Amino acid sequence: MKPSICYVARRALSALALAFTLTVGADAATTGSLHLKIAHPDIPLAGGPNRFDYETVDPQHRLLFIAHLGSGIVTVLNLQTNSVVTNIKGVSGVHGVLAVPSLNEVFATATDQNRVDVISETDFHIIGHAPAGVYPDGMTYAPREHELFISDEAGQTETVVDTRTNKRVATIEMGGEVGNSQYDPVTHQVFVDVQTRDEIVELDPRTNKIVHRYRLPATCNDDHSLLFDAPARLGFVACDGNGKLLLLDMNTMHVLSIHKTGSGPDVLAFDAGLQRLYVASESGVVAVFHLKGNILNLLGRSYLADEAHSVAVDPQTHEVYFPLQNIGGKGVLRIMAPAKQ
Repeated sequence: MKPSICYVARRALSALALAFTLTVGADAATTGSLHLKIAHPDIPLAGGPNRFDYETVDPQHRLLFIAHLGSGIVTVLNLQTNSVVTNIKGVSGVHGVLAVPSLNEVFATATDQNRVDVISETDFHIIGHAPAGVYPDGMTYAPREHELFISDEAGQTETVVDTRTNKRVATIEMGGEVGNSQYDPVTHQVFVDVQTRDEIVELDPRTNKIVHRYRLPATCNDDHSLLFDAPARLGFVACDGNGKLLLLDMNTMHVLSIHKTGSGPDVLAFDAGLQRLYVASESGVVAVFHLKGNILNLLGRSYLADEAHSVAVDPQTHEVYFPLQNIGGKGVLRIMAPAKQ
């Protein structure tokens, strides 16, 4: 979830492009409804009006965890009441958050300290740490091996941590800047974006070794974000260098279709019940797609707010959560719900 040096330069160009777009009001990326409506008044969030990052939903405990990177806070929200439960402080430079309900734990990458913090879902205290490379970012969990796979973007590695001992058990050289990592529950493999090589790399958690590299087409520049609809054998790949989204056949690893997003697409969220994909971008443009079979259709693409690059969805209520870093001088959580088409 960045930002690397080359990405900062791209963001500067993206900001200029967005400013031009808002001035002329004619770019296709800022037109059309998102088919979303406000479901709740904005919730003020602790910390300063600075950058948020990943979110993670625990559907069993009905909790949402939000990484407030700029303030070093993990905010916990009750999904039943849409109220803040607590704020876990001291997670310095927190980028990634990942709830693992079967462990009753949440993992948070404290990037400024090059480690992953382990948070108990019982009392929301930090109960452990593990080294996680030089720039730990996103994460995924391989349940059969009880291993956490952590993207080390700047270190160009994947760090593997045994969650039973909270010890690092492997460091896998990836050969380029590492983006998102995702576990596939069908093949039991881990797939990783290697964004500076425009590749998806397949890892075997049993051996913690690379088993295959899949080269993406030239239509993808910097594949940073990755998400699966595993039962349908489909993958979503966001290319933040050129604002594209790829729909991937996971059986063949071939690209089925290519779609436009906002500039700098970042976090993806998929609502399996409604078959909706949400793509939040650094430019503040959110794109909403509907999946029918293996056809992905655009529902809407529009500017939501500055730096609206993070999104999560509640699979039960279908409500969508956007942490926004500076609305009237404070960070807020905007909660939206699908509107009738």
